[in-house]
Amino acid sequence: MRRRSALLALPGLVLSGAAVAQNSTPWPSRPVRIVVTFPPGGASDIVARVLADVLSQRMGARFVVDNRPGAGGTVGAAHVAAQPADGYTLMLSNTAPIVTSPPLYAKPGYDPVSSFTHVVFLGTTPAVITANKDLVPATDFAGLVAWIRAQPQPAAYGSSGVGSVPHILGVLLEREAGLRLNHIPYRGSAPMQAELLGGSLPLGFDVLPDTVENIRAGRLRAFAITASARQPLAPEVPTMAELGHPGIRIDNWLGLSAPAGLPAPIVERLRAETFAALATPEMRRRLDERGITGAPLGPEDFTTIVSQQVRDIGGAVAALGIRQD
Repeated sequence: MRRRSALLALPGLVLSGAAVAQNSTPWPSRPVRIVVTFPPGGASDIVARVLADVLSQRMGARFVVDNRPGAGGTVGAAHVAAQPADGYTLMLSNTAPIVTSPPLYAKPGYDPVSSFTHVVFLGTTPAVITANKDLVPATDFAGLVAWIRAQPQPAAYGSSGVGSVPHILGVLLEREAGLRLNHIPYRGSAPMQAELLGGSLPLGFDVLPDTVENIRAGRLRAFAITASARQPLAPEVPTMAELGHPGIRIDNWLGLSAPAGLPAPIVERLRAETFAALATPEMRRRLDERGITGAPLGPEDFTTIVSQQVRDIGGAVAALGIRQD
């Protein structure tokens, strides 16, 4: 990766790459992959597939989803970082592979800021604490805390993977509320939800979009969300701040990123087309259905957000001392 970065830094090569982008066949002239760093079925996957459909219609080229899960999203992110910056490999980026997972690994295989061109910030969604009602009798957060403390062994909770926002939520809850929890990482939200609903897992920490249907249907009980305010999808669920834990505040954001050095003309076209896609009724409806607060931002603002979160949230995660190597 260092060798690739050094090559990109050579002025002649940068100009050559830009010239190719501007003077050869217009982009995109062949299928574009959107890498999702988690398995099918989760919020990132669903948003990527809807976005791929809309961009395919708008741009006259196929946009296809490529799921590459593992290690809290770092497997897929490292793969994207190593690809040519030609616009044919993108990533549905989110908080996990960019902010919370890299500090857990000695060598994640990329730098969250310099290894990528962060093109469009799509929006955010909070995490939520849920339980299987047959295994956990509590009906509110205070009752949940009492139940966890009464268990002879640390209470097991599942998440979509090591370094995911729900995993970090569990760590923060342990430390701020003085609870004993046992983290069970899964390869994505869907397999974790299956175990939770099946009765082999008492607690599930997840992002709201991936669990809201089960909450609404009464299959799971929700106790708290990490947003700054209650959410329209689940207005009955209180925030952690309401429950006396304002320090437990972590959202999962979604964005569209690419390998570092993506030529400016491609960045601008991708930004413009994605902004237009997000303004369509279909995209707005799908984001609303998934509890994703749409807040599209361009490359400069997106990169600023990433840099700030890597410094602040990523630094806080590193300070927790969790290691996965």
